[in-house]
Parts: sequence; C-alpha cells; structure tokens
Amino acid sequence: MERKAVNPWDWSIKLGYNQAEIIDGATRQLICAGQTGVDREGNPLHPGDMRGQIGAALDNLEAVLKHAGMNLSNVVKLGVFATDVDEALKNFDLMGMRFGPHQVAPPMTLLGVTRLAIPGLLFEIEATALA
Repeated sequence: MERKAVNPWDWSIKLGYNQAEIIDGATRQLICAGQTGVDREGNPLHPGDMRGQIGAALDNLEAVLKHAGMNLSNVVKLGVFATDVDEALKNFDLMGMRFGPHQVAPPMTLLGVTRLAIPGLLFEIEATALA
C-alpha cells in the first residue's frame, strides 16, 4: 500500500494530520467501531482523566488492529469524539506519540459531543485501516 499526502495548505500538518491521502495498492479494508477507554469487560477506565482515557482508547484501537493483522501504520482515516475538545487537544501529544513512529498522519475529524454512549467516557476514536 502506498500513501500520498494531499495538503493544499500546511496548517493541519502542524496539528498532526493530513487534509487527505491518496491510497494505492490496498487490498483489505478494516472499519473499526469507536474505541474508548474501557477494560476487557467494557467498564470505563480513568474516570475524569482525559489523558488516561485517550491512552486507553489508543491501546484498544491498537489491539483491534493487531487482531486484524494490522497496526497504526495501516490507519487511513480517524474520527475522534470528545466531551471536552479543549482538554482533548491539550492531550493530543499522545496521538503523535503513537502515530509518529509509524510516520503516518491520517486525515482526521475531531468533534465535540455532549456525551458518549457509556456515562463517564470522555474520548472515543474510530478508524478505517487498509492493507
């Protein structure tokens, strides 16, 4: 699979994502449900801690990808939902720490929401991955 960034301007690159990507040579697609900061039984982790929940959600996303024979380098699109966008952005360095080593900056949408499906959750991330 080959990726080519499409950025008519560079402001999003500074935030860690491309405006778009051209993907060539992919043969498999994985569409992930939103991953949150929950344990194996679906119980919320890190109550009131956005940073802890972002880290746990990324752990869960990586577990799903691994189970499908992929990793973060295969992610081509992200949807992020947060109950407090400002607090999420303060902790977005975690996204860079996870995706940076894979040298990818998938196109992303970040939305503020009033709440997530399970009370107490602050952050959710969904992904599309190709291989």
